[in-house]
Amino acid sequence: MDIEADQRRVLDVGFDDRVAPPKLVLFALQHLLTLSAIWVFPVLIGITLGLATGDVTRMIQASFLLAGVVTVLQSSRIVRLPIVQGPTAAFFAALLAAGAAYGLDAAFGSMIVAGLIFMGLTVPVRRFGVLMHVLRFATDPLVFGTLCVIIGAQLATLGLPGWFGSEGLPGYGWDLFWIGLVTLLTVVACLLFGGDTLVRRAAVLIGMLAGSVLAAATGLWSVPDLSGVSFLGPPAWLPFGLAVQWPAVLLMLLAFLESSAEAVGMYTLVSRWGGTELSRDRINRGLFTEYAGSVAGALFGGIGTASYPENAGIVRVTRVGSRFVTMAAGVIAIALAFLPVVSAFVAGLPGAVLAAASTVLFGIIAMSGVQMMSAVRWDDLNLTVAGTAFVLALGGQWLPEAMVATMPDWARALVTTPMMFGAVLLIVLNATVNHGLRPVLARRAESGRP
Repeated sequence: MDIEADQRRVLDVGFDDRVAPPKLVLFALQHLLTLSAIWVFPVLIGITLGLATGDVTRMIQASFLLAGVVTVLQSSRIVRLPIVQGPTAAFFAALLAAGAAYGLDAAFGSMIVAGLIFMGLTVPVRRFGVLMHVLRFATDPLVFGTLCVIIGAQLATLGLPGWFGSEGLPGYGWDLFWIGLVTLLTVVACLLFGGDTLVRRAAVLIGMLAGSVLAAATGLWSVPDLSGVSFLGPPAWLPFGLAVQWPAVLLMLLAFLESSAEAVGMYTLVSRWGGTELSRDRINRGLFTEYAGSVAGALFGGIGTASYPENAGIVRVTRVGSRFVTMAAGVIAIALAFLPVVSAFVAGLPGAVLAAASTVLFGIIAMSGVQMMSAVRWDDLNLTVAGTAFVLALGGQWLPEAMVATMPDWARALVTTPMMFGAVLLIVLNATVNHGLRPVLARRAESGRP
């Protein structure tokens, strides 16, 4: 390992290091509890589209199955990194828009078609991964560093606002805010004073436990009623049917593009924490596995998967990079896919507690992007690429409603989702400026022309 790689190591437990079984289970559960999108996104889709409770439950089960299977494959055989897969905001936005316009049968069917297209572009045969030639524009620190900052900024909208709970539910407002504050302070205290012990490594889990206990003690939360939920039950095959709409396929293609850029960034970020450099073939195999998993998961109604930024945050906070931990998290997620009663319980944890515990992780994701961008040469061209993409991606959230309403469904989902819009802008601008304009300017400078 070279000196530069050794200096980048920030992990106490390496990728191939094993962890004692009790700690293994604890760390794995901590990763799973951070995958809040597994139940948050299905619930939001259900509320927006008026789905029955059973449909939402089946979507949660399918998302657990999808995340678990792909996580196990990525951790054990494919990229061999502590990568945890989970539903991404890009697919959530695409499913919501396509489901509202064409129905969930067309939304999931179109995801399958788009996934098959991307699988064809990343057939994991040496020197044949076509998509890798496209994604090479997304693999430098300028692109995925800026994207991490954009992701952190978007996730911030789910952080502090979530501490107040949901309007109309018990405790909404300042009562739940104080619960969230206690949760955050517990996490921070464990990180700062836990030393090199289990307390620091399980800081997020301990914070969630403290917040949930306090919420229950103050009457702001109670264990969900599970009497009507089956204990055992497999995910359902094609729970919403199957159809294809080509505008929805285009929307899903954009979602896969965003998740691809995010995945490459997460692979690169986490591998550098362990002082490891990834080959393009290894990255290509990882992308192919994500696409194949999303296609298979869509057959059960699962939301498309990508490398989950929050779990990368956990790796950085705990300094535990063992891929056996994330592999165990994947195995537990697969088991939970067949235990709807457990999914219903986890989904019933206080939202304010989950939001507060995730706040630290959101910030770490953004600051990791800043750390990556320290390798960028900040001349006028790179400042233009990053600055333009950053402002446009985040600004899309506040476009006038009247203007947004006139856009096609795919365009509306694109420009109002910073993660997706930012990935597209960064890839296009980086390719145009640094791989198109910069060589031209360099040749002119060498020839002495103005």
